[in-house]
Amino acid sequence: MPAFGALVAEPLFLLADSAIVGRLGTEPLGGLGVAGQALATAVYLFVFLAYGTTAAVARQVGAGNLRAAVRQGIDGMWLALALGAVLVAVALPLVPWIVEVFGANAAVAPYAETYLRISLFGIPGMLVILAGTGVLRGLQDARTPLQVSVGSFGLNLVLNALFVLVLGWGIAGSAWGTVIAQNAGAAVYVVTVLRGARRHGAPVRPSRTGLRAAATAGVHLLIRTLALRLVLIVGTAIAARMGTEETAAYPVSFQVWTLLAFAHDAVAIAGQSITGRYLGAGDAPGARAATRRMVEWGLLGGVVFAIGLLVARSWLPALFTADPGVRELLLTALVLVAVQQPIAGVVFVLDGVLIGAGDMRYLAATTLIATVVFLPAALAAYRLDAGLVGLWLAIGLWMLTRLITLGLRARGDAWLVTGAVRD
Repeated sequence: MPAFGALVAEPLFLLADSAIVGRLGTEPLGGLGVAGQALATAVYLFVFLAYGTTAAVARQVGAGNLRAAVRQGIDGMWLALALGAVLVAVALPLVPWIVEVFGANAAVAPYAETYLRISLFGIPGMLVILAGTGVLRGLQDARTPLQVSVGSFGLNLVLNALFVLVLGWGIAGSAWGTVIAQNAGAAVYVVTVLRGARRHGAPVRPSRTGLRAAATAGVHLLIRTLALRLVLIVGTAIAARMGTEETAAYPVSFQVWTLLAFAHDAVAIAGQSITGRYLGAGDAPGARAATRRMVEWGLLGGVVFAIGLLVARSWLPALFTADPGVRELLLTALVLVAVQQPIAGVVFVLDGVLIGAGDMRYLAATTLIATVVFLPAALAAYRLDAGLVGLWLAIGLWMLTRLITLGLRARGDAWLVTGAVRD
């Protein structure tokens, strides 16, 4: 439950921004959608800082090596800070090109560039949050990430309302509010992990060996993440080329999908931590039994989310836009988002379990396969003028492919490798 609260708070950043920026008009909302996808891509290319750290730290915890566990996490946070600084330096001069690549039309592009240029300064903080979250989850602490996420979301909401609705800063005010909230959350993680290092006697200076290990351990997760982000980039680019209304409607529908995905990930994150701990302690039967229970929770959650979204879809579009065309598109898209939820519930759980087991090579390969299946389906939807319905059907095919490949792996024994370090 703490993991659920923390994960749901993250996509609420963009949902809150969308609800506030939507009051400025369709073009600013579309610009926020394009910039939001670009930022999410930039940040989550480095999601291995959280996922890889969670799995590695949890294995050390299962083996009883708390000092080594904290030390691994600290090196991950140093790596996150360095990567964030490099990313800002590289991306700032490329903002217009990035917005163009993500398919923003002439009406939307100025708003997307403004939001993206400011929000880049929140990326180092976001990467530190990813790494710090991985440390605490690996240490079986899900409460602190919940507290930080809720606090950051609350600060973000207040600042966005103040800067946009009261001070009239427009979409730039939304970006500044998010940057301030993200860096405040990062500062809390740094303080928390430093306290843990002092308690367990772990050094806090960066280690060249540790930094190199943290970087190389995430290679397969990076490949997996690139494949996932490619799906999201292509989806946004295709929707942007359908028209201004589609450019505005698709990001909102996808943010709802992302919100539910993060809710599913509450079980998946528990899967990372619990699986790593069981395997680190040498208990393969315990890991399999926990996996079975988590899959049941994932399926149940998917059914509940599907029903809830179908009930709520009639009033959700009004939260984000007053444009009747965008509302009509959202009503249809949300039906397709809802029917995918049972599949998504199982897919995200199994993904988390295999990450916790350190089965990164298999995840990289099968995610690439699913992406190869998605790309021609999405292109066909565009060529056949199938609109957002066709695009969401292509996403559904992508999820079904992932369900099959992950399910086959979980039924076998190859992923059940025990010990403090996966060889």
